[in-house]
Amino acid sequence: MTDSTPPQELVARLMRLFTLTDEGDDVFTAPRKGDGIGRVFGGQVIAQALAAAESTVAEDRHAHSLHAYFLRGGSEEHDITLKVDRQFDGGSFSNRRVVALQPGGENGELRPILNLAASFQKQQTGLHHQLPQMPDVPGPDGLESEDAARRAIAEKVDGPFKRILLQERPIEIRPVGERHWERTGPAEPVQHAWFRVKASLPDDPRLHRAALAWLSDMQLLGTSALPHGLSWARGELKSASLDHAIWFHEPFRADEWLLYSTDSPWTGGSRGFNRGSIFAADGRLVASVAQEGMIRDARG
Repeated sequence: MTDSTPPQELVARLMRLFTLTDEGDDVFTAPRKGDGIGRVFGGQVIAQALAAAESTVAEDRHAHSLHAYFLRGGSEEHDITLKVDRQFDGGSFSNRRVVALQPGGENGELRPILNLAASFQKQQTGLHHQLPQMPDVPGPDGLESEDAARRAIAEKVDGPFKRILLQERPIEIRPVGERHWERTGPAEPVQHAWFRVKASLPDDPRLHRAALAWLSDMQLLGTSALPHGLSWARGELKSASLDHAIWFHEPFRADEWLLYSTDSPWTGGSRGFNRGSIFAADGRLVASVAQEGMIRDARG
């Protein structure tokens, strides 16, 4: 069984999420997910806020880092308003601050759901080294797509998680080993998976950065649950992302295989801390990610 929607259409829908309407005065409207219900996926609003920031920066400056804080859960019933503050433009670097807002409260006034700061740099040469090296794991060829595993698990669960498992995605994921929601016992807090967009993207690097920002919110928080043997699929966990940071190191294509390696060095106080390294298939470290999230035992 495969997705009923062609991959090209799934990816076109993803690209539409990154196509913003310029309202003037550095205010943009980001579209809601057309078939979405419930809460906005965190990677979506991060990618849309990054796209808004990049719309106000010269094309010769590329995003090299972003830091975001999730303030409230977003609703897929509404578009997202993005207000950009041009905080700095120097000889080599630029900085932007973005506030993402949606209607909320009794009067429907706009309330912030995310704050994001992004830094941009002109292309420059300099000293270079890379640590860590790419993990020695099997390549994507021959690994099973996560789509099949999701459908198998969905047959055994009910409720909101079932809908999440069966949702068609524009990203193909081929995990190395079991996913966090498949495990039934404690495991080392480390995960590896190959990712790529399911259809070709235009050559615009900004679209590839947006796609990577979108997919970077997958897998991270689940890594901190592995040592505890608990699963969202069994209703044992309650969680929410608190913050998210990305550093873009080298050029990449999101429609080519990328290895996402994550670990969780610490969890405590109802928070889980997670790190991610994203490698191109040739071994280059193209991005680093960090995230802390609220994570609680929901049993009883």
